[in-house]
Amino acid sequence: MDFYRKQVKSDCEELLSRFLRTDSVRFEIFAKIWREMKFSHIFHGTTKHEKRQFSRLVLDSAYSFLLPPFSFQIRVGGLYLLYSLYHCQSASPPEQIRLALKDWEDLKKFEKDASNAQHHDAVYILHRLMFLKAFLFTAMPTVLVYKKKRKAERSMLCEEFMERASCPQELITAKLLEDLSSVHDLYEKLKTSVCSPSEKADSSLSLINKDLVPQLRDTVMDFYKWQQRKEKSDEEDDSGEGTSSQQACSRRAEQLALIKSKAYGQALEAPKSRRHRQVEVDFTSSEAGPSSGSSRISKPSLKSRVSETLQMSGDLWKEASTTTYINCLTTIDSAPEKPKPLKKFKWHQEWT
Repeated sequence: MDFYRKQVKSDCEELLSRFLRTDSVRFEIFAKIWREMKFSHIFHGTTKHEKRQFSRLVLDSAYSFLLPPFSFQIRVGGLYLLYSLYHCQSASPPEQIRLALKDWEDLKKFEKDASNAQHHDAVYILHRLMFLKAFLFTAMPTVLVYKKKRKAERSMLCEEFMERASCPQELITAKLLEDLSSVHDLYEKLKTSVCSPSEKADSSLSLINKDLVPQLRDTVMDFYKWQQRKEKSDEEDDSGEGTSSQQACSRRAEQLALIKSKAYGQALEAPKSRRHRQVEVDFTSSEAGPSSGSSRISKPSLKSRVSETLQMSGDLWKEASTTTYINCLTTIDSAPEKPKPLKKFKWHQEWT
């Protein structure tokens, strides 16, 4: 059943990406996309004994989009997706949504943010799931099996769904800078009132940078401008992805053709089992280098090299060229015996 996990996740990402492009968190918009994609057909085709397992897999895949670090809109879409899948599943009684205790605080904070932003449809969907007892509160988000080692697969998070880092802008507000500036001025006045005029020039008393507030404001503005430039560059890269991909494919094809021409133009050394065959080389190839036109030179045999180096008389050469048998080594003066001819086997024909 884990074979379908990747396909189910890709379908959920496609649905949520369409919902993200609408720049809305209304359930009406999500329901329209749901009907256009006919997403309820995801449960069709499962057999009777696979219905509950497949429902468990689909709900687990959709549950991951309800939690951080995804953006608020994607989390709202994940909530709508869980609600729709819970009502469309074919298992009876319906399979519950596993909710780990460590994720309960994130879910309550998400409910508070949606209520403060007056997204009443998202709050209603969450309360409706709780009323139907759709959540199964568990210690772990996945089922653990005793004495079973399972390699945890790290799924890649879609960068499009990630929430943009906005903590510096949220923390360093105009009101905070104003309060910090007033506290800094008060500190400077207290320091000058306590210290004597001779100690004012001592740098050890300056425990805070004098330009703290302007530097903090400039740093936050630089971070915000960097985010804007990065988003524009990403959009330009996406727009030019078609032409760049074609150029990359053409360059890759040229490199492969060059590698093949160099590989097939050179004569490779034959393995030991095929060294008795002569290596043929195409001398007319213009792409082959100087090393491609040279064939492997076969070395002369040991017998021919010995015969060239040694000079023997006629009787000595004749005696050395004859074959010495093992039974002749026992006696020194005995002449080598001739091998006995083998008798041929005759088949006896049976006459009927």
